[in-house]
Amino acid sequence: MYTMSFTRVIENFICGHCGASVIGNGYTNHCPKCLWSKDVDIDPGDRKSSCGGLMEPIAGMIEDGKEVIVHRCVKCGKEKKNKVWPDDSFDAFVLISKRPYKMK
Repeated sequence: MYTMSFTRVIENFICGHCGASVIGNGYTNHCPKCLWSKDVDIDPGDRKSSCGGLMEPIAGMIEDGKEVIVHRCVKCGKEKKNKVWPDDSFDAFVLISKRPYKMK
């Protein structure tokens, strides 16, 4: 049986969408300002994805009582869900939450 592993990698980065300077904490996987991400992982934190495309925040939702961002890679179309963090822009989350969405 396949189990997903997690590799904690602490990295700072410049957002490929808005240019914000982001201080990573080892769990940071998207820009807290614009909520965009990058398709760099196969399993969380492994940096083994060869795609490297930007991942657009296409929806926001509440799942199991927690706020979640849905990202879609603009290059390969992969979708994945990510937790909303306390330092994420609430206004940006509200905007994407208003979009209709149905998971692929």
